[in-house]
Amino acid sequence: MDELKQQIKECIISSLSLEDTKPENIIDDEPLFGTGLGLDSIDALELSVALKKKFGVKFNAENSDARAHFASINALADYISAEKAKAN
Repeated sequence: MDELKQQIKECIISSLSLEDTKPENIIDDEPLFGTGLGLDSIDALELSVALKKKFGVKFNAENSDARAHFASINALADYISAEKAKAN
């Protein structure tokens, strides 16, 4: 799971052009939006596309769980792991 979290952090940094941010500076249980990393709704759209390309998972904006999946690195890792398990 640590490797997956590292990949998610690297994906966030590269897809959102956060050049001044290093993976080790993103705390796994810190909020990604608002306080914490400070991402916004446009970042969420860009990030969902990048994560779909990298991990092959889809995020449904109309699904009420989508917001929970983007709560933190931990939440994203749990969602991606669960989706990959379903696919296999």
